[in-house]
Amino acid sequence: MNSFRLMPSFILTVLFAITAMTCAAPATEHLVASAADIADAVTRVQPGDTLVMRDGVWADQPVVFRARGMTDKPITLRSATAGRVILTGKSSLLIDGENLVVSGLHLKDAQLPGDGVKITGSHNRLTDCAVTGGSYKFFVHLFGRSNRVDHCYIAGKTNDHPTLQVEVEGRHNYHRIDHNHFGPRPPLGRNGGETIRIGYSHQSMTNSGTRVENNLFDRCDGELEIISSKSCENVYRANTFLDCAGTLTLRHGNRCIVEGNFFLGRHKGGSGGIRVIGEDHLVVNNYIDGVRQGGIWITAGIPNSELKGYFQARNCLIAFNTIVDSFGACLHLDAGMGTSRRTLRPENITIANNLFAPDKNGTLLKGTPGSGWKWLGNIANASKAEHAGIRSADARLARAPDGLLRPRGNSPLRGAAEGDFRSIMTDMDGQPRVGRVDTGSDQISDASIKSRPMTPKEVGPSWNKLERGS
Repeated sequence: MNSFRLMPSFILTVLFAITAMTCAAPATEHLVASAADIADAVTRVQPGDTLVMRDGVWADQPVVFRARGMTDKPITLRSATAGRVILTGKSSLLIDGENLVVSGLHLKDAQLPGDGVKITGSHNRLTDCAVTGGSYKFFVHLFGRSNRVDHCYIAGKTNDHPTLQVEVEGRHNYHRIDHNHFGPRPPLGRNGGETIRIGYSHQSMTNSGTRVENNLFDRCDGELEIISSKSCENVYRANTFLDCAGTLTLRHGNRCIVEGNFFLGRHKGGSGGIRVIGEDHLVVNNYIDGVRQGGIWITAGIPNSELKGYFQARNCLIAFNTIVDSFGACLHLDAGMGTSRRTLRPENITIANNLFAPDKNGTLLKGTPGSGWKWLGNIANASKAEHAGIRSADARLARAPDGLLRPRGNSPLRGAAEGDFRSIMTDMDGQPRVGRVDTGSDQISDASIKSRPMTPKEVGPSWNKLERGS
C-alpha cells in the first residue's frame, strides 16, 4: 500500500511549504575586502549569491573567482559602488566556472606580464568594467565557450600583443563581445598591436563563431589590423571604427560575416575599411567614409599557402556597401599581388549593388580581378566607371544630421539594385529592404532606425561616461 497517499492532508501541506521555502531561499551577499576573502567566500557561495567587494584601491591582489552558478541564478562578483574598486599593482582577475558575472571593477595601470582578465569555463560575463593602462600581455583573454564581454572600457595598451585575445580551442566557442568602448591605442610601430584578435594562424581553420557587435573602436591605431580575424565563422556586425589608423582584417579563416559596420576615417592617415583574405566571406551593408588607405581590399594569395601565409580570396560576396569620400581605391581587386609570394588573384568574387564615391583625388578601382568575377548593380558617383556592372551616375548624396552621406529621395540609387539577394533583408540602419531595393548600404525608408554609429553613450561602463566624453 502507498503510505504517501495515506498521509493526512495537513502533513502534505507542511512538507510542500517547507520544500517551497527551501527552493526560494534568499540569495546571500558576502562582503569581501581582499583576494583571500574572495578565495574563502567562493567555497561557501550558492547559486544566486553575490560577493560585494569593498570600495577602494586593491593593490597586488590576484583575484580568483572560481564557482558554479546556474543559468537563472548566476553568482556575481561586484564592486560595492560601480567603478570604485581599483585593481592595481600586481593585480589580476581570473573568472573560471559557469554562470558567473563580474561587474563594476577597474583594472588600472597594473604591472604584470600575464593576463589582466582571464575568462574560462562557460556562460560567464564581464560587464560594466574597465581595463586601462599597464603592462599586461592581454588586457582581456577569452577561453572556454559562450562567454561574454560587454559594456566595458578597454584602452591605453602600449606594449606588444592584442588588447583582447580569443583562443579558438577546436570547436565553436560562441563568445560575444558587444557594446564595449575600445579606447585609444597608440601606434606600436610593428606587428602585434591589434585591438582584437580571434585565433592564431595555427587555429585559423577552426570554427570559432565569435560575435563582435555594437562596439566602438576609438583611435585604435596599434597597427594595420584593428581586428585580426584568424578563425572561421565569426560575425562582425554594427561596429563603429572612429578615427582609426587600420582596418578590419579577415586575415585567416573562412565563412566570416562583416555586416553593417561604420568606418568613419575622417581622412586620418592609415585609416581604411575591410581586408578580405580566404573563402566564402560575406561583406554587406558596410558604410565606409573618409578613409585614406582605401575601402575594401580583396587580397591575392600564395599557392599552397602555409597557415601563416596568404590564402587566396575565393567565393566571396561583396554587396550593398557604400564607400564615400575615400582617397585610396574604393576596391582593390588583387591587393598585395606580386609581393610576399602572392601570385593568385582572387577568384569567383561577386561585386553587387555597391555605391562607390571616391573623393576628387581618389580611385575607383585598383588592380586586376581573377577568373569568375560577377559585377552587377553597382553605381559610381559622378565617375566615368568604364567597367561592366558599374554605372556612372550622380548619386545625389547629402550629409544627414547624423553626419553620414545619405541619398536624397530622388537619388538614382533608389530601386537600382540588381540580382536576387533576398537573404539580405535589412540595410545598415536595420531598416527592411522591401519593394524597390536600393543600391548602397542605405535603403531609403520611413521605418525606424535600429542600428546607428556607436557613441560613448551606447557603449562602455555606466560609471565613467563623462570621463569618456559622452
